[in-house]
Amino acid sequence: MSKLLNRIIQYNSSEKASNWLQQRRDVQQTTNAISQFNQTFTAIPRFVGKETINVQPEDLDQLSILVPEFFVQGWTLDRLVRVWWLLQLPASNKNDYVAAIENLFNAAEMNELAALYSALPLLAWPEEWIARTSEGIRSNIGIVQEAIMLNNPFPANYLSEPAWNQLVMKAIFTDKPLHRIVGLDRRANAALANILTDFAHERWAAGRTLDPMQWRVLINFITEDNLADIARIASSVVPAEREAAAIVCTQTKFEPAKKLIPADLADAVRNGEINWNSIAEKTIK
Repeated sequence: MSKLLNRIIQYNSSEKASNWLQQRRDVQQTTNAISQFNQTFTAIPRFVGKETINVQPEDLDQLSILVPEFFVQGWTLDRLVRVWWLLQLPASNKNDYVAAIENLFNAAEMNELAALYSALPLLAWPEEWIARTSEGIRSNIGIVQEAIMLNNPFPANYLSEPAWNQLVMKAIFTDKPLHRIVGLDRRANAALANILTDFAHERWAAGRTLDPMQWRVLINFITEDNLADIARIASSVVPAEREAAAIVCTQTKFEPAKKLIPADLADAVRNGEINWNSIAEKTIK
């Protein structure tokens, strides 16, 4: 992974930035000094810049093979370099490694935090970062929230059910694009379905709207208790809500819900013309 990220970095870097990174890596490999490591981590934006990176299709394919659903598109170069730099830290000694990463978390400003959370799928000793991730979900810093919640496979792979449910609800409360939460379908659960239906009732009572994507979580958890909620969105005047209901009712195994599929949308759902990505395109803010 380090070599692949370095290739992407070289493609996006100036010669001056590349030379600086090579020099810093040589020094780190020679001295293995943690103070030098930390100084470089902090200094990276000044030397490489903050332009949005371009990633070649073959590199995207390789990334998806090495770490499924690991996503770097849209990152700035300084974030990518910081994530790569973290991979230069020796991980054989667990205590030293964890202490070094924890110290970076403790001293980090928001862009450094975003890089650290973005690196979670690549860090050694993944169980050690579960508590950090749960803590990060409670952050009110947008860039940090996004680094944890969006296009990051770590939370779905390691968080407990309560922590996962908290992540999804925080994403909803802060208007994050739910289709970019990795593992949203896989980690759906009955408790989250109940939380979401209660939330829907509160929003409706207040005359407010809902993100149609949230109904995706209910596909395997429709019951007699929430069937009326599905019926409500199936007859909504909002096209994206009706489409969400059509997908949910088509994919659920709860037979009474299948009777709610809007007749005019049934074929479009079956042939894939209507899907969660198409709904996301209509509702993205």
